[in-house]
Amino acid sequence: MGGDPDAPHHRRKMPVLRTKRLVLRSWRDTDREPFAALNADPEVMQHFPNVLSRAESDTVVDLIETDFRQNGYGLWALEECSSGEFVGFTGLSGQRFTAPFTPAVEVGWRLRRASWGQGYATEAARAALAYGFDTLGLPEIVSFTTISNVRSQAVMRRLGMTHHDTDDFDHPSLPPGHPLRRHVLFRLPRPIWLSKQRESPRDVG
Repeated sequence: MGGDPDAPHHRRKMPVLRTKRLVLRSWRDTDREPFAALNADPEVMQHFPNVLSRAESDTVVDLIETDFRQNGYGLWALEECSSGEFVGFTGLSGQRFTAPFTPAVEVGWRLRRASWGQGYATEAARAALAYGFDTLGLPEIVSFTTISNVRSQAVMRRLGMTHHDTDDFDHPSLPPGHPLRRHVLFRLPRPIWLSKQRESPRDVG
């Protein structure tokens, strides 16, 4: 169950996940330009230390693709079914820093501003959680963000994740006194996920 990097499922080709309105798929070269525009938007990046240059944005894509090759999961490119447009990313990622709750797998998302307010983050994240729990057999998936990011915290709650003050932490990549350093942590254990699916089947095609 979970994080054995030598397990066969970690060597599979990147899966494609579908929901009613979205496709979670592998990254294409044509995604890099709209992704860079998303990462250069100050409003999209207001809960991150800074906006990204085109080179920095491309490096993020390179790291995501490496994660898929090495781990069998990662942050999928997110495509709107009706238009075929790239709208951001959603998926699973292991953490590269040390904190009281690591090692851990996080569900995360980042969407262009034009796609906010439509429930896309919640819809796509549910598909990613289903893959993490049902296919990978992960025992728990977490999510975290800055204390000020109430929009993402609302998504975490809609996903059935729970927050306890004792889990909050200072992000080690940010210096003491930085306004974004304090983070909230939300958790979703696999048994809770499974019980919620029995109550209300997930919306994954």
